[in-house]
Amino acid sequence: MLSRQASHALKALLELAHRPLQWQSTHELATAQQLPEPMLEQLLLRLRRAGLLTARRGRLGGFRLARPAAEISVAAVLAGLGDNLSSVDPASPPDSPADRVTAALAWRLERVRRKALEELSLEDLLFDLRSAEASTNDHTGLLLG
Repeated sequence: MLSRQASHALKALLELAHRPLQWQSTHELATAQQLPEPMLEQLLLRLRRAGLLTARRGRLGGFRLARPAAEISVAAVLAGLGDNLSSVDPASPPDSPADRVTAALAWRLERVRRKALEELSLEDLLFDLRSAEASTNDHTGLLLG
């Protein structure tokens, strides 16, 4: 499950990925995605410090992706926000063989989840966004790929 902050950050990053050469202000991003501007500003600053965004001051400034969307994984975004990538809580040592099996299953699932987040890029999400937008248009259908 994504945190609210992660969801907001990904929406803003998708907006930036949609226009990769254009500098976009926090206000523009917040307005386009209907996000709270003060929170978004803090998230964008964290992502800039993590090396995922570049920033430029001034009237024509704003934010852009630091590298192509295909090179930015969802895992990198979550890590840049300071989200704990692990959904498994370290528990006390298993007491029974059944406890050991269920603990091992939890760690297996966590490895699969982490791998999926590392392999999923902003470019993949942008494709999904374009597909969703196309599916809502009466003149086109859902893109498959």
